[in-house]
Amino acid sequence: MTSIQLILVVIFIVAAVVGYLLINNVPSRLHTPLMSGMNALSGVTIVGALLATAGALSGSNPVVGYIFGTLAIILAMINVAGGFAVTDRMLGMFGRNNQNRDKDD
Repeated sequence: MTSIQLILVVIFIVAAVVGYLLINNVPSRLHTPLMSGMNALSGVTIVGALLATAGALSGSNPVVGYIFGTLAIILAMINVAGGFAVTDRMLGMFGRNNQNRDKDD
């Protein structure tokens, strides 16, 4: 493993630990508004995955870059699509259902 690869692995591990600690300490009341804002920023993850895949494919072992790049793009798309689906569902709970309840009372 080269020094650049080692640095990238260390960055990945530190980012995973910091992300886990940040998400764990967010109060439940703030989770949905923060998640809806972060879904828009998650598109940057897709761009990063595409750029990292392009860089890995031009490296010495393009097969490994292709496998990990494809996996990164798929996971980033699942993250963005799932996040928007959950946000839409949460916003639907506040909008349509509350209006219908007011009319019935």
